[in-house]
Amino acid sequence: MEKKQSFLDKHVKKVVIFAVICGATSGIFGALITAPSMMIGFFRLSVAVPVFGVPVLLKSRDSLKAMSKRDWLYSALAGIFLFGHFFTWYNAVKLTTVSSAAVLAALHPLVVIFCTIFIFKRKVTARQILAILIALAGAALIAFTDASAASQVAENPVLGNIFAFCSGICMGIYFQFGNEARANVPGPTYVFVCFLCCWICFAIGMVATSTPVLGYPLMDYVYMFCVTIICQIGTHAVFNLCLGRVNSLFVSTWETGDALFSTILALICLAQLPSIGGWVGCIVTTAGLLMFNYYTDKLEKEVSHGRQS
Repeated sequence: MEKKQSFLDKHVKKVVIFAVICGATSGIFGALITAPSMMIGFFRLSVAVPVFGVPVLLKSRDSLKAMSKRDWLYSALAGIFLFGHFFTWYNAVKLTTVSSAAVLAALHPLVVIFCTIFIFKRKVTARQILAILIALAGAALIAFTDASAASQVAENPVLGNIFAFCSGICMGIYFQFGNEARANVPGPTYVFVCFLCCWICFAIGMVATSTPVLGYPLMDYVYMFCVTIICQIGTHAVFNLCLGRVNSLFVSTWETGDALFSTILALICLAQLPSIGGWVGCIVTTAGLLMFNYYTDKLEKEVSHGRQS
């Protein structure tokens, strides 16, 4: 008897795109919150970890015991690089424009491609690579054409752009380790372990930097709670659950669309107006993503047809 597909099984690619849209709000919240980056990450993980930890510890402890040393290692490394992504990302949006930060952070598919081809020895077609390069070309266009605009409204765009680039590298590695762990670990269990390791990194960082937990404006806590629900759970938890159903390259490439949505939200919420080149870059990035999605679907259908034959 054929196993009934869940909602996530049927609509996983649409769910990934929804998660990308949720994630696009992260830069807006980060720019509005006055608390330091370490506190933002610590708060959102402190709320998110129990959401997944309590059900796993109460009902799925066997899944934790079943994890191999390799599963624990990959899940922990994913959490460490997620910490690196959050910390550098929130520093980036405080120093440069949200649009520039989102575009430079969107370079993570390059990291995933490298790992997919050279480390894990998996197939990526030339058309998929071309689509990713088109999307990244659009991202680069935004970064270069918005440089002058960023210098007028941002505190330190050069340093902010460096943080954003590092954020993208960390995200790419985080996706790749997550993809490997999810091959054997149930979604909720992996999310709990990954988030817990990320929280431990932030807890150590809070102590090491003597960052206070209290004393920030009330709206900071409101914004941090919102970014936890919308971005930590609505984006990263959903991404991690989807990794068991689509590969990390698909998730990573569509997450590049964050640049487009972040640019639009930054215009609406922060009045950060991109240049004409910035808008062109957004269109090119979107075209590359749609192209990647088309050829990925085509490849999956060919593989599925080959197996049935």
